[in-house]
Amino acid sequence: MSRKLEIRLGAAGDALDRFEAAWHRVAEGRALRPLEILSLSDLPSLLRTLSSARWALLQKLHEEGPLSIYELAKRLDRDYKNVHTDVTQLAAIRLIERQGDGRVAVPWELLRAELKL
Repeated sequence: MSRKLEIRLGAAGDALDRFEAAWHRVAEGRALRPLEILSLSDLPSLLRTLSSARWALLQKLHEEGPLSIYELAKRLDRDYKNVHTDVTQLAAIRLIERQGDGRVAVPWELLRAELKL
């Protein structure tokens, strides 16, 4: 089964609304549909979070599988320190995962963004 991450823009209250709706579904005995969602406040936040360099990093990891940060920096032809910073930021918001052997990987097959005006 492929893992999908939804990226949504909106206020923090939106996440609370989703939690409340899920709570009511469970209380009513209805099935709970698991969602994996990353919520960001606005489009500028999304663009800062997923800069072109970070997007290239995600694509490289998705294409080539788990890599050490050193190997990733080498394959991207980027400075190790900058790649390390990007990996740290992307791991903090679950866009990539650190593995037990020190390598990093993209756990998602699909990133879907929802942008509301």
